[in-house]
Amino acid sequence: MTSRLSRLALIGATVALGASTFAACGANEATTDSGSGSDSASGATIALLLPESKTTRYEAFDKPLFEAAVADLCSDCTVDYYNADQDESKQQQQLTTALNAGASVIVLDPVNGAGATGMVSEAQGQDVPVIAYDRFIEGADYYMSFDNETVGKMQAEALVDAMGGSGDILMLNGAPSDPNAAQFKAGAHSVLDSTSGVTILEEYDNPDWSPENAQQWTTDQLSKYDPSEVAGVYAANDGQAGGVVAAFTGSGVARDALPPITGQDAEIAAIQRILAGEQAMTIYKPIPIEAETAAEIAVDLATGADVPDTTDTGVDQSTYNDVASFIFTPIAVTQDNVADTIIADGFYSASDICTGDYAAACEAAGIS
Repeated sequence: MTSRLSRLALIGATVALGASTFAACGANEATTDSGSGSDSASGATIALLLPESKTTRYEAFDKPLFEAAVADLCSDCTVDYYNADQDESKQQQQLTTALNAGASVIVLDPVNGAGATGMVSEAQGQDVPVIAYDRFIEGADYYMSFDNETVGKMQAEALVDAMGGSGDILMLNGAPSDPNAAQFKAGAHSVLDSTSGVTILEEYDNPDWSPENAQQWTTDQLSKYDPSEVAGVYAANDGQAGGVVAAFTGSGVARDALPPITGQDAEIAAIQRILAGEQAMTIYKPIPIEAETAAEIAVDLATGADVPDTTDTGVDQSTYNDVASFIFTPIAVTQDNVADTIIADGFYSASDICTGDYAAACEAAGIS
């Protein structure tokens, strides 16, 4: 298997691939990958089912990285790809389609984690194992994700620090159907609710994580509260953070007068906003290790190999809610460590980030 560091050096090319793939979001695709992988290629089909495309990571990173890793490990394996576009019933149909097409392993990032147990049962009823990818599903054979409560805690701690320890905030959480969103929310509340001087003015669970909903909801709050009353905004991901910025600037707040705003996913637009002082932080979850670990376990299952206690990506197997799991560590990113994290890992290059109006912000941050 190609080393993780070697793959990270190729991420720039993957981003370009992801950008072109993103234009085709929502399509069902069957992709046959070939590569340098195992000599004992199985000819197996692995189905990758992702939940939506409004969050750019899925089409731009998870899909191409997973496909590339499978190709590297198993030259005769096929990846069938499906995107549910945040439609739970559509994802159920896609699972049935994948099984009927002969998938021997299902890698499933569910639209609704709590509602996906029936999908797991359907697959396992046909002796097809299920890897719960990024979002937990009870009864899955394996689960892999980042430490999600820690994500929420890191976001809230950064927000409180950026506000100077106190103030009134708005809080935008993720979709109630997403089990990760509940964990982010719980982690954030554990910090915010225990911090004297921090008051949550209003709170919103965004049903589809969309930036448009985040912008409209924030605009509605700014019609009730003067923008100067809002000392900070907890936004559970970068897409929502972008909607929050649009709402504030649309209400007449200058970009250099925005309150601290959190985020997650390290989207390139968020990194640019962070460097420009328009967003306080984001959470960087190195997607390569998640996608590559999922590919490794999927190929092991497809080819009948033993699933290792420690993967080639260096992650130890553990147990989460009675499911064998691989849990990864998130990283908080601010202006101070963009170069040491996002850029150093090859997730984005300086030339990706430092475009147009953001060139001066990069120079001020010592990024060139």
